Amino acid sequence: MTRVRSRIPTQILVSAGGIVFRPIAGGSAEVVLISVGAPPRWQLPKGLVDVGETPEVAALREVREEAGIDATILDKMKTVEYWYQSTAAGKRVRYHKFVHFFLMRYVAGDVADHDDEVNEARWVEIGQALELIAFKSERAVLEEATGYILR
Repeated sequence: MTRVRSRIPTQILVSAGGIVFRPIAGGSAEVVLISVGAPPRWQLPKGLVDVGETPEVAALREVREEAGIDATILDKMKTVEYWYQSTAAGKRVRYHKFVHFFLMRYVAGDVADHDDEVNEARWVEIGQALELIAFKSERAVLEEATGYILR
């Protein structure tokens, strides 16, 4: 069998984000979710790691920008990897994306203070967040984090 090589260029992208939580009454917790896009979808705050940045610094920055809050990193959760295609400069591009997720505890700030690329940021009880989150890979990260958050 002959293998056909794709003529679509591939780019690697590295992002970082956080599962930010705060305890609530009754032994549960809330996590911060952001709504982006049209139609809107709920997801964890995350974004590209800038040149010279570590994933940890990028994750804290993205949480601040997209969710309007400050947090502190407790632990690295996992790195999600996926492929997608899009258009860049009028040409088709295949992206191989890696997203480093960190477990974070809320420190300060208000979710109303999010940036313009986000439709809305809100605190959501962790069980409800698992139902709202749009991406299967992010739901799996949140499910894993739930074990740490609720112990």
